[in-house]
Amino acid sequence: MEELYNAENKTASMPGIFRGESATGDLRIHEFRSRVFRNTRFLRVWLPPGYDDSANQGRRYPVLYLNDGQNLFEPSTAFAGVDWQVDDTADRLIRDGVGPPMIIVGIDHAGKDRIREFMPHRSLHPVMLRVQGMRYPDFFTKEVMPFIARTYRPATGPENTGLGGASMGALIALYTAVVRPGLIGRLLLESPSLWASNRQTVKESRAEKRWPERVFLAIGTAEAGRKDRNQSIVDDVRELAGILRRAGLNERRLRLVIEDGASHNEAAWAHRFPEALAFLFGK
Repeated sequence: MEELYNAENKTASMPGIFRGESATGDLRIHEFRSRVFRNTRFLRVWLPPGYDDSANQGRRYPVLYLNDGQNLFEPSTAFAGVDWQVDDTADRLIRDGVGPPMIIVGIDHAGKDRIREFMPHRSLHPVMLRVQGMRYPDFFTKEVMPFIARTYRPATGPENTGLGGASMGALIALYTAVVRPGLIGRLLLESPSLWASNRQTVKESRAEKRWPERVFLAIGTAEAGRKDRNQSIVDDVRELAGILRRAGLNERRLRLVIEDGASHNEAAWAHRFPEALAFLFGK
C-alpha cells in the first residue's frame, strides 16, 4: 500500500484525503480500510460541478459506483496509461443537461487479489478455489456505501444507486445485483466475464426476476483475439440480454450494445461510457 500511496503523487488537502491532480473537476481520493477483505485500497470520489456551492449544501446526488477505480479518471493510474475519461464525460454530460449532477465513486481493485475478490464462485478456468467474491456484496453494502453516506451527500434508493464495471469488475457487479435484488437501480456491464466459473453467474441470473430499472450491457466483437472465442463471448452476452428481456426489461430499461471490432480494453470502455451514462441516468 505504501508503494501505491507514493505512486499516487497526490497532495493532501486534509487528513486522509488526496486530490486527483490531472482529473477534470473535483476528484477526492480516500485511503480505505476494509474489514470484509482485510486490506486497504483507495476510493476515488468525483464530485459534480457546484457540489460545494452554498446553494447546494442541502442537495443530495445520485451515485454511480464503478469497480477498478484506478482505470477511471487519470492516465497516471490507469492500466497501460489509458483511462475511461469518466471525469471528462460526466462533467460534459452534466453541463449539457444530458444527465443530473451526480457523484461517481471509483472503487480500486486489490492488486494481486483482484480476480480473487471479483470471482464469486470457485473456478477451474482459471484455477481458483479460494475465491472471495461472495464477500463483495457485504463489502459494498456494509462498508463502501456507508462510508459515502457519512462523508458525502448521496441520494438514497435504487433509482439513485448505480453499480458497474468491466470484465471481472462487471461480473461481480452482476453477481451483486442478483444476490441483493432491489439495491441497485442502474447497472453497467461492460465486457462482462460471463464465462467465469463455467458461466455460473449466468445460470443464477435465469431465476432472478427483480432487476435494476436500467441496465447497460455492452461487448465488442474482437475481445478475445480468436474468432471462435470472440463468438462465444458475444453469445454469452446475448444470452444474458435474453434473460433480462424475459424478466420484463424492454428497450427503455435495457440497452444492448455489440460494437463491431471493439476489443477488451479501457479505450473501448471509455468510448462507450458517454452512451452508458446517458442511458443509465439520463432523462
